[in-house]
Amino acid sequence: MNEIYITTSIPYVNAAPHVGFALELVQADAYARHFRLLGHDVRFQCGTDDNSLKNVRSAEAAGQQVKDFVNANADRFERLGRQLDISNEEFVRTSRDPRHAACVHALWRACAGNGDLYRKAYEGLYCVGCEQFYELSELDDGRCPEHGIALEIIREENWFFRLSRYGDRLIELVQSGELLIVPAHRRNEVLALLRRGLTDISVSRSAERARGWGVPVPDEDEVVYVWFDALANYLTGLGHGSDQALLQRYWKGGQRVHVVGKGISKFHAIYWPAILLSAGLPPPSSILVHGYVTVDGRKIGKSAGNGINPERIIQAYGTPDALRYYLLRHIRSGDDGDFSAERLEAAWSGELAGQLGNLANRVLTLLSASFDGIVPPVPDSDFVQQAIRLPEKVAQAFDAYELHVCLADIFEFVGEANRRFTKQAPWADAKVLAGDPPAEDRKAASARLGACLAEQVYGLAIVARCLLPFLPHSAAALHSRLGIPSPCLYRDPLIVNGVKAAPQTVLFPRGTTA
Repeated sequence: MNEIYITTSIPYVNAAPHVGFALELVQADAYARHFRLLGHDVRFQCGTDDNSLKNVRSAEAAGQQVKDFVNANADRFERLGRQLDISNEEFVRTSRDPRHAACVHALWRACAGNGDLYRKAYEGLYCVGCEQFYELSELDDGRCPEHGIALEIIREENWFFRLSRYGDRLIELVQSGELLIVPAHRRNEVLALLRRGLTDISVSRSAERARGWGVPVPDEDEVVYVWFDALANYLTGLGHGSDQALLQRYWKGGQRVHVVGKGISKFHAIYWPAILLSAGLPPPSSILVHGYVTVDGRKIGKSAGNGINPERIIQAYGTPDALRYYLLRHIRSGDDGDFSAERLEAAWSGELAGQLGNLANRVLTLLSASFDGIVPPVPDSDFVQQAIRLPEKVAQAFDAYELHVCLADIFEFVGEANRRFTKQAPWADAKVLAGDPPAEDRKAASARLGACLAEQVYGLAIVARCLLPFLPHSAAALHSRLGIPSPCLYRDPLIVNGVKAAPQTVLFPRGTTA
């Protein structure tokens, strides 16, 4: 399928965004950019979950009107996407997007029409932080396993969704790979939950408890449960309930990829596919589940008081690529990873500046001095062949949801390029050419130097192309220094023979700290 629809989850806006959500944004963006470079028709959507009770209570605690509080924080999340150079076509605000209520109602009525909604009195233990009910067996010493807080006892008569009807079908989907969940240990967790058996879930809340905030249940004085509401956002941006053209093109006719954190994988891998099946819509194609960003081994959270402001990091380095690189290379795609300002600086100065930036500067400075920046013919060397193989290695790591491996492979090649350049010591031949050597010596020195610089420029061009999904700003800058255009597609011809390159400014300036 050429069409690919990729989404991030939509975060609660009970506080400003932290670096943990930046991880999800840059992972999803790397895939969106990669798919576009492969030639796919990509639609990429982000957004915010405005309608949770958690947002309402945070607004009350801040002494603000809910609408004003939500709008201010949602704006910060949308701004973070722009600052991180996220390439989404759509941003859905669930409290403000005029299509959203229509989408939720269309989904609700479809589930009701299939006989999957019914009324039931209920009492249970509820975590506002997770926006879900818990069984006693799921608690950690009587507290929420995710937030470590005491749960509230809620007694209501609500609408319920017949989740239990879909357990066997969901097992089939996950086992067959029709609903692909990666990494494998997250898939196994979902299967374990499914095999344990599913119970029906409440999908409405009293308007009183919700303070009247949220999408109303059709023809009822209740509010739609925030997860039913929030999950529907993936269809809102495609016009479900209003304009069906995008829905037909990307949801029914293409691949459907969700990038989500491990704490909400159950909602996306169990609740959401079941709701879609009930509504007569296809389930997601793939769910890519990332871990948490931690500080000293403790999960970063808006309510935990240990959030790290990604905006400050971006401002300190003057580019989003320092943070993008750290999150994509130094945190394994499917696992938890610790954040450290010191390690971020080491990655910027030691890897981006010290390895790639320094190599590009040395090669292009020598090329400018010896050949007026004109790239000589590229030799068919072992090094060039190694460069040619690099994009396929990167593509395989993308397919395996191992973005950290993509960048490790790229920088392993950069390390080899540095070692080869140092071993060949082309400055010695440049010194010969700068003198007045005999014609035979000049010819030999020129041939050696030209071959060395040409293969290095070719290697840097391959690296620049491979880095486009990860570091779009820096990759474009490297293309410019090499005198070649940034490709629209990976398969676009890569020609460096005879182009004019120039060192320009330093690619990754040293000395910047967050």
